[in-house]
Amino acid sequence: MNKHNKQLSKFLSAAFVTLIYIFLYLPITVIVFFSFNSSKLNVVFQGFTLKWYGVMFQNGDLMSALENTAIVAVSSVVISVFIGTLAAIGMFRYQFKGKGIVDSFLYIPIVIPEIVMGISLLAFYHILNINLGLTTLILAHVTFSMPYVVVTVRSRLFGYDMSLEEAAMDLGATRLHTLLRITLPIIAPGILAGAMLALTLSLDDVIVSFFTTGVDSVTLPIYIFNKVKTGVSPDINALITVIILVTLLVMLLVRTLEARTPKKGQA
Repeated sequence: MNKHNKQLSKFLSAAFVTLIYIFLYLPITVIVFFSFNSSKLNVVFQGFTLKWYGVMFQNGDLMSALENTAIVAVSSVVISVFIGTLAAIGMFRYQFKGKGIVDSFLYIPIVIPEIVMGISLLAFYHILNINLGLTTLILAHVTFSMPYVVVTVRSRLFGYDMSLEEAAMDLGATRLHTLLRITLPIIAPGILAGAMLALTLSLDDVIVSFFTTGVDSVTLPIYIFNKVKTGVSPDINALITVIILVTLLVMLLVRTLEARTPKKGQA
């Protein structure tokens, strides 16, 4: 009876996990499937074709949106990682008056609704009479990405051994040299995790970008959102398929490098 219950439990667990994966990946599979559809309508599959992968490069608006997305994402990640890492190290290392208040304010961009942040930034730009464009869009993305970097890097700093820095400075290293050669390499996994999180948030954002972008700085998520009203064309499906493929290749490369990196205690 116990054996039968264990088999039933394993079957139900496998079925539950399978349903979860179907729920998560079926929409992605549908997009990839219809990127090869010869029809412009994503309703019925009429035939196999690769022409949409060539058409997407001829779509100037689509390529411009992709370029803007890449510029905003890379710029906001670099700025967020630079400021967020220094802020995390400073808040971990030093005690100052009002540190608790600063720490509390750090979580406001994380928990605040995106539409509130978007409207607030739009009003702020309007008060300062700043024209909307790529610059305002980058600053907006830094605003909601940087706190995630700080939180991620600070979690890596917990349990950090300050005696390593003290030993380095006792041997003649300057504070800058210690930061670059000791501190940053140790917390590098946290910095990388924060950067990837900031990149994902930037690439995925629609609401904040909608309020802070200009006419000539439309990003890919906003472009797709606007196209949903009239119907998503197969060339967009083709571009999304390419992005998915690139993402999978990057993940495979990272996992391969992790597997080849010798761990502590190994020769």
